Amino acid sequence: MEVKTTNTRIFRMKDLPTITGLQPSTIYEHIAAGKFPKPFKLTPGGRAAGWFDTTIYNHLAAQACSTQTENKK
Repeated sequence: MEVKTTNTRIFRMKDLPTITGLQPSTIYEHIAAGKFPKPFKLTPGGRAAGWFDTTIYNHLAAQACSTQTENKK
């Protein structure tokens, strides 16, 4: 499932707990385990990183679909 938006926004880590319901430490654990999309650097060589809103929304939609599929088994 893919979510389409007309405006693209970049989410920073401080935005994600409200959107995902997960704390930053949990998000970092999921990134390390390959269960959450990796952020990209906002500037080359910089420390700031973020995610496109579509990346996060698509990930959440995929998680919801996989959860529904598991519940039907």
